[in-house]
Amino acid sequence: MGRCSLAGIDPSHARLPEHSPSIPEHHTTGFAPVANPDARILILGTLPGIASLRQQQYYAHPQNAFWRILEQLFNIPAQAAYHVRCQSAQDQGLAIWDVCHSAQRMGSLDSNIQSNSIVANHIHQLLADCPRIRLIALNGQAAAQLFKKHIRPAPEIETVILPSTSPANARLRFEEKLAQWAILKQACENSIADNNSP
Repeated sequence: MGRCSLAGIDPSHARLPEHSPSIPEHHTTGFAPVANPDARILILGTLPGIASLRQQQYYAHPQNAFWRILEQLFNIPAQAAYHVRCQSAQDQGLAIWDVCHSAQRMGSLDSNIQSNSIVANHIHQLLADCPRIRLIALNGQAAAQLFKKHIRPAPEIETVILPSTSPANARLRFEEKLAQWAILKQACENSIADNNSP
């Protein structure tokens, strides 16, 4: 399964370009967002790593904790087919994307992203397409720094910096990461309660 298509959202602003000899060898282009118009939380990473690019899937590295965290918080089976996980995330009100549309980077480390090569995604367009989003969760400090530099968030949308789910972030155990990511579950529950209030 390749990129998940958007449900009711025009992904034209995030399409992958055709391969061209003019594209540098280490040029990385990310994926279209996984989202639908009812999304309430946007999770932003930096740029897909090598394992994700090979499989054309978000967070495909087997040691990345992202899908295991969503399994614990939202009962999305981490071993389910990719398209099932994407649909389940959307059903829970989650949208998944990256700050960077493209950049030059050797390998998968965020520290290797060449800052002068970054082309940011059109986050504001996605927020317009998904007007119920009230929380942006940044997957790690690198995503937070890139977001602050390249995106001007709307003041009414809260942002939270969460520990990176990448295996490169080895200073925290899985349980410690999960405890901080649990804010997403609470945010979803609060959003549902708000919608159900008279």
